[in-house]
Amino acid sequence: MHKPFHRIALIGKPDAEHIEETLPSIYGHLLRRGCQVVVEKSCARFLAGTPETHELSQLGLHGELAIVVGGDGTLLTAARLLADQDIPLIGVNLGRLGFLVDISPQEALTKLDEILDGHYSADERHLLRARILRGSEVIREQTAVNEVVIHSWNATSMIEIVTSIDGAFLNSQRSDGLIVSTPTGSTAYALSGGGPILYPTLKAIVLVPINPHTLTNRPVVIADDSVVEITFRPSKQFRAQVACDNVSIPDVEVSDCIQISKEPRPFRILHPLNYDFFEILRAKLNWSSGYRN
Repeated sequence: MHKPFHRIALIGKPDAEHIEETLPSIYGHLLRRGCQVVVEKSCARFLAGTPETHELSQLGLHGELAIVVGGDGTLLTAARLLADQDIPLIGVNLGRLGFLVDISPQEALTKLDEILDGHYSADERHLLRARILRGSEVIREQTAVNEVVIHSWNATSMIEIVTSIDGAFLNSQRSDGLIVSTPTGSTAYALSGGGPILYPTLKAIVLVPINPHTLTNRPVVIADDSVVEITFRPSKQFRAQVACDNVSIPDVEVSDCIQISKEPRPFRILHPLNYDFFEILRAKLNWSSGYRN
């Protein structure tokens, strides 16, 4: 049994379906338990009274634990902004697929009680950091929980990407782009691109080409302490963009170098004790639907 939690940060997606019912229910339940609750500022309008509010990026300074009510995208944003504050996350699913937010609204109060009382399992997940270098200067950097995507802005024109791993040349490929994914992100965009599903706590990074011109270009799995470097070969219609989860970095130049590596500090996701990643895969991906164990 772990140490119980008492100071709780509550985060929600304001436009999520049923947020106006689920968020007040969780908030009231936490107060009845005697918890100190701070609320992400944009969600205060759903709650009665005058809750203590803070910007999302500051919530980790005021709570021991963050409860995220929404979809996977809401948890991705919270994880990126709160990773440096070492605050674990719990996900209550108001979205559609929900690999990260694994607690249903119907079970939320019961499961939250178990976790708040110290009965839970914890996953450590690593982020990626992408740096765009123009010459020797880092002109932009951003973290990603799921993936860093380098892709062409022009749907009718490929880009030619040169990939190196730890300074060693891997390949050159003409394609619509490249996905560099964490194990957490292997069930997101990388999966739709034909990449493998990685167990979330594996120490690995997967590279998945997007619509490669040569069909022998296949996904590659590398060690998570590797440094990936992406450069480009010049072309007449070159225009590329980098996206870190849902944060876009436009106007990448053909002479730029994109350097991608593991962020040193992980973030933690807490699950109920009966959490089963393979059960989530079966349910979300509709595997073994006709099989009865």
